[in-house]
Amino acid sequence: MTPIVLVPGLLCSEEIFAPQLPALWPHGPVQIANTLEGDTLPEMAALILAAAPSRFALVGVSMGGYLALEIMRQAQERVEKLALVCTSARPDTPEQTAARRKMLDQARAVGFERFLTLGADALTHPSRKGDPALNAISIRMGRAVGLEGFARQTEAVIARADSRPLLSEIKVPTVILVGDADPLTPQVLSEEMTATIPGAKLVIAPECGHVITLERPEVVNSALLEWLEA
Repeated sequence: MTPIVLVPGLLCSEEIFAPQLPALWPHGPVQIANTLEGDTLPEMAALILAAAPSRFALVGVSMGGYLALEIMRQAQERVEKLALVCTSARPDTPEQTAARRKMLDQARAVGFERFLTLGADALTHPSRKGDPALNAISIRMGRAVGLEGFARQTEAVIARADSRPLLSEIKVPTVILVGDADPLTPQVLSEEMTATIPGAKLVIAPECGHVITLERPEVVNSALLEWLEA
């Protein structure tokens, strides 16, 4: 059985993977990475590696995908399989950086709790807007990360490296998942990674935004189980 390391996204706690844990656990011990330490993605990745098993299957969602690629850069020999979920290999554009800093300013200006409430469903599919269960999870996860953690994660993401040159060097079985209506990391970015990573498989979740693990857990679980069992 292969140990599995799950890496949450920005402003996400372990709850982002809640629907996946029952499905994954029978296939190997599951560890959820701590993304609340380190000021840069390389620092965060090094800390995750220090706490991880010697070899493992790696799943990263959104910012966790950026971290997964950084882990591949630092220690690809320890990763047996790779899953990149609603993420990108590209660095931030100037426009994205400005938008991230604007969000951080808003969180400080309006108060963190209000910021979490106002933005709870910002990244979900239009059909899931106002979903009380999804919104409650989003708010709980944000509280768990906190404003200081949000600021640290945001600056780390802004400073991340361009991982596109790394993609062709990835030699492990790779699955890439994305929602068909992901507003943050659009499908074309997953298609780009799939075309560059040798043998990578792309799975697109229908009627799904950026929060794929919670919005379409059945698609994610099926894809990850197939990936683990292959």
